[in-house]
Amino acid sequence: MQALVLVEQHPKQKRRQVTPSLGCRIGHDDMTQTQEKFDTKPAAQTGADPTFMVAVEQSFPSEQRAIHDDLALKIMPSLYQWMIKLFQKPALRGWLINISEKQAAGIWSAMMCRKRYIDDKVVAAVSDGTVAFIVNLGAGFDTRLYRFPALSAVPVWEVDQPGNIKTKEKGVKKALGAIPAHVTLVPINFMEQDVSDVLRAHGYAGDNKTFFIWEAVSQYLTEAAARRTFEFLSQAPAGSQLAFTYVRKDFIEGKNLYGLEKFYKQTIVKNKLWLFGFEPEEVDNFLSEYGWRLVEHLGYDELAERYMKPTGRELPSMMIERMVYATKM
Repeated sequence: MQALVLVEQHPKQKRRQVTPSLGCRIGHDDMTQTQEKFDTKPAAQTGADPTFMVAVEQSFPSEQRAIHDDLALKIMPSLYQWMIKLFQKPALRGWLINISEKQAAGIWSAMMCRKRYIDDKVVAAVSDGTVAFIVNLGAGFDTRLYRFPALSAVPVWEVDQPGNIKTKEKGVKKALGAIPAHVTLVPINFMEQDVSDVLRAHGYAGDNKTFFIWEAVSQYLTEAAARRTFEFLSQAPAGSQLAFTYVRKDFIEGKNLYGLEKFYKQTIVKNKLWLFGFEPEEVDNFLSEYGWRLVEHLGYDELAERYMKPTGRELPSMMIERMVYATKM
């Protein structure tokens, strides 16, 4: 899910208001889309927001943080860095969290907990030697593949739109001096190129166990586009791993708004940003169709119990998004 839209220009507005837009990636309209035509700009405009929130989170005392990320601030564009430092002041930080929660209850905890969960899964998979590669589909400004020493010797591919890759490259170089040798940044035109072809052209052969990250992507796709992404994932070697998030289908279809009426009207009715969701009971069978086995299927209340409760902070949990962890059969 996305975070706060703070300064980006919207195609139909001069300036977007501060509002949570629960999705989280830059340009995820379709990872393998070659025929359907969608405008990826609105989704692309919010790609830096989750890392913005993570950077603000770092202003809490260490024991009160749900996630620790010393690179979040450093890789952000200069204007974002200025705003982050402003919102790290306790009074303004509190205001930012409160206004976020009023507009989409559970957004702050959701951002921190889902990133922490994926961090833990990726590090564990690499540390115990069960995967040899990492592919981040829709990398945005994620920092996990740069800040964990355990991942520094594993080949990594970060895939995103050309403009977003360029911005990410600039930020990483500013923070670290250079793109680490184990990381390959992969620009892709999601409208015209197939992700498997593009990855292959950038050295990913797909012949070894891989950890795939697909965070806050699926809601921007049609069902056909989501299935094409899973057709790519179905080619992964047995023992590969996948962590992805999804939005509940009943929310996408307006059957259950979970108290998020204003957010639903803004995101789905007005802006038509989200197109596809799963019902929780459908996920297991869907994965099985493509050779994946469901291992964990968690609500954000469960993630909050694991990651937010130990901080001593009480924040609501997001009800419309869930986390999936699966292995390739």
